[in-house]
Amino acid sequence: MKLQQLRYIWEVAHHDLNVSATAQSLFTSQPGISKQIRLLEDELGVEVFSRSGKHLTHVTPAGEAILEAAGEVLRKVETIKQLAQEFSDEKKGSLSLATTHTQARYALPVPIEKFIQQYPDVSLHMHQGTPMQISELAADGTVDFAIATEALELFNNLLMMPCYRWNRCVVVKRDHPLAQVSQLALEDVAAHPIVTYVFGFTGRSKLDDAFYERGLSPKVVFTAADADVIKTYVRLGLGIGIVARMAFDDDKDSDLVALDASHLFAPSVTKIGFRRGTFLRGYMYDFIQMFAPHLTQDVVEQAYALNSKVDVDELFKSIELPTY
Repeated sequence: MKLQQLRYIWEVAHHDLNVSATAQSLFTSQPGISKQIRLLEDELGVEVFSRSGKHLTHVTPAGEAILEAAGEVLRKVETIKQLAQEFSDEKKGSLSLATTHTQARYALPVPIEKFIQQYPDVSLHMHQGTPMQISELAADGTVDFAIATEALELFNNLLMMPCYRWNRCVVVKRDHPLAQVSQLALEDVAAHPIVTYVFGFTGRSKLDDAFYERGLSPKVVFTAADADVIKTYVRLGLGIGIVARMAFDDDKDSDLVALDASHLFAPSVTKIGFRRGTFLRGYMYDFIQMFAPHLTQDVVEQAYALNSKVDVDELFKSIELPTY
């Protein structure tokens, strides 16, 4: 059994069983990958993938277990590489993040700029996706950190730490009747067509919970994952927008009015998570603290030493989170 063979089956499984696409991503040949997979299966005495002719169709039950073990082996190999690199040059390496559009557009530019200035020889890679996709990328070790508001808690092998609280604003055109209301009521919001986030994005569940608890049925006419898209359709008159307050720029969005909605909806908490067992290099600790200043290396190590989510939550109860 060769490490290369484990890498091949892992990559094929994560390229939708497309051997050609896997070969391209690994800069090798398709026949070479297929041959090595067959040699591994012959040695193990079981098939990792079922086939129809020359095409892989699905992962076998035995393959599922083998892939899980292969993933652990590959992650440990990566940890060994990281350990060696930390001792050889602590300021060189790579850092990969998975996050949503809102975080990438509004929360991350400042810490990333600071990080690049301090670590110019560390290559940064950002993946954008849904909160579920983001969590999966961190849980399987594809990325170092996941930064999101939702779905992180669904993965038991992720250590999640709170970064900041945030709430929402209602965005309307300047000539909209709500622009004259001094303090919004939830009934005011529900009385108008709403443009907001897709469910599962950017604390959308908090909105739905607030309306449900008051027995209101809001008319959501358009949803998007991107606050800039939401504001575009507010400008077109499709409805009133509900976005994260951080996504409203008083200068760039001067043609719109942002109405405070923090009293209408429960605040959300953005978290940063990484897979338990991940070796954190010095610059990774620094990135976490640049993004969330209260998450010092000492605090992160304390959280890492705790085994249960309840204990981790208890650790952060005494820490005052910034609010945006």
